Amino acid sequence: MTSFRLIVTGGGTGGHTYPALTAVRTLQARLAAAGRTLEVLWVGTPDGLEARVTTAERIPFTTVATGKIRRSSNPLKLLSPANLRDMARVPLGVVQARSVVAGFRPDVVLATGGYVAVPVGLAARMCRRPLVVHEQTVRLGLANRGLARAASAFAVSSESTLQHLPGGARERAVVTGNPVRPEVLAGHPDKAVQALGLWAFDRARPTVYVTGGAQGSAQINGLVAELLPWLLPQANVVHQCGPAHEAELRRRAAALPPELAGRYLVTGFVGAELPDVLALADVVVSRSGAGTVAELTALGKASVLVPLASSAGNEQAHNAQHLQSAGAAAALLGEVTAGHLADAVAPLLADPARRADMAHRARTLGRPDAAERLVDVLLTAAQPSSR
Repeated sequence: MTSFRLIVTGGGTGGHTYPALTAVRTLQARLAAAGRTLEVLWVGTPDGLEARVTTAERIPFTTVATGKIRRSSNPLKLLSPANLRDMARVPLGVVQARSVVAGFRPDVVLATGGYVAVPVGLAARMCRRPLVVHEQTVRLGLANRGLARAASAFAVSSESTLQHLPGGARERAVVTGNPVRPEVLAGHPDKAVQALGLWAFDRARPTVYVTGGAQGSAQINGLVAELLPWLLPQANVVHQCGPAHEAELRRRAAALPPELAGRYLVTGFVGAELPDVLALADVVVSRSGAGTVAELTALGKASVLVPLASSAGNEQAHNAQHLQSAGAAAALLGEVTAGHLADAVAPLLADPARRADMAHRARTLGRPDAAERLVDVLLTAAQPSSR
């Protein structure tokens, strides 16, 4: 039984880590069906999410030195002592990464972004191993921008990204979409009702799912809490608020009239039930990270997006604007008030046809087969004739 050797690099956040993990699982299944095995080595940072994920998945993991470049609109601030110190670590990381790549001899290297991807991607080029870079967001991240010319193939999540690629990389670009975990696409609304005990929900009314990510969003929580007396007469609400915010929102929920409180579930975290909650939801209120956008479009969900203003390169705002320009979401940018949120949500709750049209437009942007497409790119890049 022949093996296929893959180095994965990238991480720091879930946006870089989970698409890579989904690609690994998909590649493993593809190879197994052909009677082959997959050997993986993940190169990341010791304190990033990827270190925890690879431990849970029993994927071999190693680290190399890397440095974070702190963005600024002022060029002089790019030369801050912290940036200069971190830039000096990159050559050491390249030396370490070259040793890793030369020793493992991968058939292909997959880089999904994050600063650790830079030394590993450069080492792949130096060792003449094919490099596939995957960009999750509409705009290019700094790490992936730096690797664009070294890549054998550059996979992007949206056609809109192609215009941002350097000329040479554009010729090697493939639109794959952003891999979404298969389980996210297999939810069932009745299972959410049973798992979360949503017996008092009125299924004749639309259901709104509110989420600010695993840790919750104080901004989104505050907006929704202010709107509850207006929102609950019209809809059911599942509110994933983050563990740190749960007690305060439960206190607010306790003050609601009983007939409204029954249609409001507040929970710190949604785990295995997430696919079913998404299946139940008619409207989603959330941030607009790359992973979230990929899930909402793959599922075809009407959504109101409140971008995280501090996201790197303002990427969440670009993601939200991309969907809004296609009629696939409503984007709330800048200073957002409860009134702004109500104005965006109200027409979606009141008009099922409008809701369905937005969901349809979102689905046209979605690529539920993104992981399979990315695996196609990896296997093609690994072929000797493609090098």
